[in-house]
Amino acid sequence: MQLERIALISDVHGNLTALEAVLADIEARGITRIFNLGDYVGKGPRGQAVVDRCREVCEVNILGNWDDFLPDPDREYPAGGSMHWWRHELRADQHTWLRNLPFCHDFQLSGRQIRLFHASATTVHHRVYFDHDEAAYRSMFENTPATGDGPVPTVVAYGDTHDAYLECDLGRTLINVGSVGNSLNDPTPVYTILEGVENSAVPAPFSIQFVRVPYDAQAELAIAHALGAPELDGYEAEIIHGNYRGTFYAGETRTYHRD
Repeated sequence: MQLERIALISDVHGNLTALEAVLADIEARGITRIFNLGDYVGKGPRGQAVVDRCREVCEVNILGNWDDFLPDPDREYPAGGSMHWWRHELRADQHTWLRNLPFCHDFQLSGRQIRLFHASATTVHHRVYFDHDEAAYRSMFENTPATGDGPVPTVVAYGDTHDAYLECDLGRTLINVGSVGNSLNDPTPVYTILEGVENSAVPAPFSIQFVRVPYDAQAELAIAHALGAPELDGYEAEIIHGNYRGTFYAGETRTYHRD
């Protein structure tokens, strides 16, 4: 029985230093298939290079919320502002590529129907946190106009919240794969490995593994300074201390569970 391993990465957010460390770890494990769950850009200084690298190495790339709104031609961002800087760091062809990415990706592994998307089954802009209720949990496994009417998944993996976790309930498994470039609470980049029998409708061994990969975050921060990237104090709060920049600017300390 041949077991396939697939690396799931998400939320690189322009952090090329972290991405390269994670890609090196994936390669060292002999894994050749990488599926990306979105948010290539924003926050970090090198969205352009991250997009190019992910187009090169990822077999699957799907849409994230930043990938949707940052290049949106119908949005206007003030010149000199953060959003303007991150948008114009990208090339025009990357704007088009990002906004045309698919919403989700479905496949079978060891008899399990798996669905990948960025944030929720309805839209990349609806966030489902770790401390959700049962209704929110159930909603992650539903077919919607965004996902289409394919087989209903028994395993869902997503990103968006930058917190890796695993939850099994009601005969289903929900995975947050964590963030490569902007991991919160523990700022060490994290990705997920799925292992099982590919394209098999028959139950077979199946595993889920979270991997944290240390990298030189100070070097990444120095690059952001050198490039004149915006919100450098917020970026430092996130990639060095794992504290979300929104709470940092509000003078608060982020905790894992919301109030």
